[in-house]
Amino acid sequence: MVVLDHVTMQYPTGIKALDNVSFRINKGEFVFIVGSSGSGKTTLIKLLLQELKATSGEITVDNQRYSKMKRRELPMLRRKIGVVFQNFRLLKDRTVFENVAFAQQVIERPMREIRREVPAMLTMVGLADKYKQFPKELSGGEQQRVALARALVNRPDIILADEPTGNLDPKTSLDIMRLLEEINERGTTVVVVTHNKEVVNLMQKRVITLKKGRIISDEEKGGYIDED
Repeated sequence: MVVLDHVTMQYPTGIKALDNVSFRINKGEFVFIVGSSGSGKTTLIKLLLQELKATSGEITVDNQRYSKMKRRELPMLRRKIGVVFQNFRLLKDRTVFENVAFAQQVIERPMREIRREVPAMLTMVGLADKYKQFPKELSGGEQQRVALARALVNRPDIILADEPTGNLDPKTSLDIMRLLEEINERGTTVVVVTHNKEVVNLMQKRVITLKKGRIISDEEKGGYIDED
């Protein structure tokens, strides 16, 4: 589902954010990518979303090689990747229903599909009764669940979660992770970029550890490696 083959990303300043990174994530896997600030996690996310282009190496997502991709193909690629961010990025002036529906409106789904799909996603994340509320009326955990529903509504092949528990308390963080695990069990590939040591150690999933742009560990049922 995701392949990085000797990928290097060097910024104009000369800093190598990623240095000869290679890994493969298979369809249906749940993978944590961890590392301290400056390890290359943010750059990796931007590369996967095609916000940056690698200096060298090849990235392939769902059998599509990024180096061969034309600009007009980018929107279709991004439909395959549902993204969840630390700060939720919800539209404050729209209801829960409207926030989730927006992801379908962008790709011009028919209204009959929106009326069917949005309630189904809100039910999945446990917010069926909150569809009329606005983000400011929700807790942080509930806002993150709305963000998850929005990421899922177009049924992407991959969920890419960037520090999804960064603004949440420990219990709510675990609730969100259990929800991601449930989504994964339904067949969606899940990639979580995080520095939440407690969650990583508790979940016992595959863990890829980055340090200064290089992979220093890739373990099945791994834990968070203290770099000190």
